[in-house]
Amino acid sequence: MIVSAIITAAGSGSRFGEQKQFKQLKGMALYFYSLNQFLLCEEIYEIILVVPRARVNEIKKEINNIQTIKKIIVVGGGKRRQDSVENGLLSTSDKTELVCIHDGARPFVSKELIKNSIIACSGNDGAIIAIPNYDTLKICVEGHIKKTIDRQNIWMAQTPQTFWKVKLLDAFTYVKKNKLDITDEASIMETLGFDISVVQGDYNNFKITSQKDWDRAEKQ
Repeated sequence: MIVSAIITAAGSGSRFGEQKQFKQLKGMALYFYSLNQFLLCEEIYEIILVVPRARVNEIKKEINNIQTIKKIIVVGGGKRRQDSVENGLLSTSDKTELVCIHDGARPFVSKELIKNSIIACSGNDGAIIAIPNYDTLKICVEGHIKKTIDRQNIWMAQTPQTFWKVKLLDAFTYVKKNKLDITDEASIMETLGFDISVVQGDYNNFKITSQKDWDRAEKQ
């Protein structure tokens, strides 16, 4: 099975205050942490690294210093996450059967999580890494509670999210045709009725979106 990884590192960092994916975490750019795990994962055939268009040449030079037999392709991202993922998807090999999509801002992904998401696609249209939610969830409007959500079946999505390439391409065609905005790839697949498996994630596989997250990462 030919599996391509797409690592999204094209965000503007508006919530964080800077492009955190290139910030040094313990002496190494943040995106390198997840990149290294995909390089070490035997199931991955190639890696597509999606970065801001203005930094493509810079990142290509950095990548050239990595000693690996895996092919690493650096491409420019788009305005939205879905645009960046699509750019990455269209850059994968013609031989690719599965695509494994991961947030470059989740530095503590493991080879085991990557592999499990790939295995879970056998017999399914795709699979996502997720963790169960144990907190009570409230819908709040203008500072007041409007509704409490039953937490029993609530899971919090992480990445990687892995799908059969042909089916994901069909989903992106649908999204573009209907001019939809989506927050993750699984939501596109859900819209079209694809069967997506859920794989138990890891609470350490968190996404860095705030300074508090960064502080937590530094303590890992």
